[in-house]
Amino acid sequence: MKAGRFTKRRHSVPPENQELMKEIDRTKHKIESARNHFEQVVDPTLIDCYIYELKAAQLRYQFLLRRFKLLEEL
Repeated sequence: MKAGRFTKRRHSVPPENQELMKEIDRTKHKIESARNHFEQVVDPTLIDCYIYELKAAQLRYQFLLRRFKLLEEL
């Protein structure tokens, strides 16, 4: 048997996955930002605004994670 058959392959991340990982990071920052703003405001309109912003960012984050997992399976 050749020794090369049992060596580990380096798992390189394709460019589309790299961009997706960056978008996931940006979305995590948006979640944190919306959460921080929500904790700071007292105006009911702004409270609602940051609730919606937080929920939208969380849903986007879930979507991006599912997409990333699907790409990793290919």
